[in-house]
Amino acid sequence: MKFIDTIKNVWKIEELKNRILVTLGLLLVYRFGAQIVLPGIDASELANLGTQTQDGILGLLNAFTGGAFANASVFALGIMPYISASIVVQLMGIAIPYLQKLQKEGESGRKKINQITRWLTIAITLVQGPGYIYNLFATLPAEAFVIPNQTVFVVSSVIIISTGCVFAMWLGEKITDKGIGNGISLLIMVGIIATLPQSFVQNFASRTSGDGGGMIMVLIELVIWFVIILASVLLVMAVRQIPVQYARRTAGGGYEKNVFGSRQYIPLKLNASGVMPIIFAQAIMFVPVAVAGLSDSEMSQGVKAAFSDIFGFWYNLVFALLIIIFTYFYTAITVPTNKMADDLKRSGGFIPGIRPGSETSEYLDKIMSQITLPGSIFLALIAIFPAVAVKLLNVQQGWALFFGGTSLLIMVGVAIDTMQQVNSYLLNRHYDGLMKTGKNRKAVA
Repeated sequence: MKFIDTIKNVWKIEELKNRILVTLGLLLVYRFGAQIVLPGIDASELANLGTQTQDGILGLLNAFTGGAFANASVFALGIMPYISASIVVQLMGIAIPYLQKLQKEGESGRKKINQITRWLTIAITLVQGPGYIYNLFATLPAEAFVIPNQTVFVVSSVIIISTGCVFAMWLGEKITDKGIGNGISLLIMVGIIATLPQSFVQNFASRTSGDGGGMIMVLIELVIWFVIILASVLLVMAVRQIPVQYARRTAGGGYEKNVFGSRQYIPLKLNASGVMPIIFAQAIMFVPVAVAGLSDSEMSQGVKAAFSDIFGFWYNLVFALLIIIFTYFYTAITVPTNKMADDLKRSGGFIPGIRPGSETSEYLDKIMSQITLPGSIFLALIAIFPAVAVKLLNVQQGWALFFGGTSLLIMVGVAIDTMQQVNSYLLNRHYDGLMKTGKNRKAVA
């Protein structure tokens, strides 16, 4: 069992083992906190809140928080305020010179941007917190609240929810620094996975009772599910290789090509932005419902109804367009073609048929635009597939969220990123990685 040997090799690397244990410990703390009900609420009276979050956009938010939203937990808002703050800061970075300057300052600039994001996260929680509390008043019976003074309950609960979000943000950052990386994404993934078994059991019960289709439909759904997972993996892993040659001046004044060998490539990902466009677009999709809820006009109520149905036509159309837009946006800020061209020129490299410098940068930018378009469309199609599963296959809504969509793409993307992090440790210590069979590598002299 070579895979078992590979897992054993993971535990042979002390630093990697400690990072995995730290990650698991912090994730356990996060899941434990999601079960702690806000002080002043009778946990036995939360049935109405659970009903409210069974489907629709609140059901999706509840899935992202791993059930904390429906539990009236101290982590009820999850990590979503931090995601919203990150989106705002990155969008503002396009228009505000100060943020543009920080983006160019390297590590020191990144720390300042992170600090701005943290403060903005707190501001967002102070806005969303009261909205969540007043939703509790509207949803739960009066006997659910054991603190008679409403003002004391609201103020204390908002402080606790805001603190919970900040603590969750801190957990994510610690996982990134002290664990195996991707802390914020791991928190979201763990929350999503926590709701998967219950969703499958509910769908299984629905299929095997009455006229649900029986075990045949369950097997068909599982086959489709695995196909979508495979498609998601291919989307995340697919790359286009750009050939590169290297040259240096010889004693006679000419150039010696292929200094580093004849097979050199620049790998450009079909989906360089990973799952971030999905997360960004999903966060934006909460805005129309929140804004429309401020008015009682007929138009506002129509917008609220349309965007509350996450399996509806208008919701998925706008969602798909936002994913395509954010894929281009995030690719533009994470794939610095100018820097790639400059680094290539300094190292004596060039793309055959393309002049070093600005022409190389323009060529790389053109290639990225060409491969990002199909990548973004494919990403959008997988993201809206749950609506297809509900409308055409009559899949139970909770289980349908894992048929592509935000939930599955986040799980697949984060799982692959995490495996690559572990893989890099194994390869650096002369072990085969998780992507291959596990056996010791001989150290290279």
